[in-house]
Amino acid sequence: MNARATNAYWGRSGLERTILETLAAAGMNVDALTIDDLAPADHFHSGGKSATLRLARLAELRPGMRVLDVGGGLGGPARTLAAEFGCRVTVVDLTESYVQAGEALTARLGLIDRVKHRIGDALALDVGADAFDVVWTQNSGMNIPDKERLYAGFARVMRPGGLLAIQEPMAGPVQPVVFPVMWARDAGTSFLRAPGEMRAVIGAAGFQVRAWDDVTAEAVGPSTGGPGPAHSVQRIVMGQALDAIVRAGQRNREEQRIVMIQAVLDLARSPRR
Repeated sequence: MNARATNAYWGRSGLERTILETLAAAGMNVDALTIDDLAPADHFHSGGKSATLRLARLAELRPGMRVLDVGGGLGGPARTLAAEFGCRVTVVDLTESYVQAGEALTARLGLIDRVKHRIGDALALDVGADAFDVVWTQNSGMNIPDKERLYAGFARVMRPGGLLAIQEPMAGPVQPVVFPVMWARDAGTSFLRAPGEMRAVIGAAGFQVRAWDDVTAEAVGPSTGGPGPAHSVQRIVMGQALDAIVRAGQRNREEQRIVMIQAVLDLARSPRR
């Protein structure tokens, strides 16, 4: 992945300070934040925290599981998995300002013993000899054209019999996508594939489907034309550009140009190394 371009598009300086100031303006006590207080500002994916909870239950996550959250951004899902499901989570993201802000927010919520943040590339995961029970990813693959390499890389960092839990926008039956979307101003940096093709790609990487759910109707948020508070992370990061994204998102959802899939898959065979 192009780290410079990724950081230029997504990165924001002083992000932790901006988030705290926005939450304070919404009437929250930033010195006593809870997971729920922070959720609108740190779950940067469709459906917010409720979508994270749905996927975690679908995956039947259990205390003690070691989770690698790829493209985990500010760490909202990771902190939720740690606090509410007892998991130990490593967050990898290419956007440096998100990793820095995520670390600060994790410390503020007292979760540094269960959530770690690292700068890293989803296509070149450098997690040493770790073998994770679960690879988790929510709305992180849309800018990546090489899906084959992406999912093969997921398989390589998992223990035998491990679990893949994904939430991903995919190409709907009506094309083309209406831009701008949250992750791209135009088609040059958006790489969605249809659900059937995605199942084939993920299967070729060694995974077997346990659950594959279309959650387009329920995973609604600012990026899909739904309402969002002023302290949503989408508004904090995108500012006034969010208005056009919301309008396009509503069309993409209503006209079936983009569908949202949650899926849980088992690593059925050992990947090539």
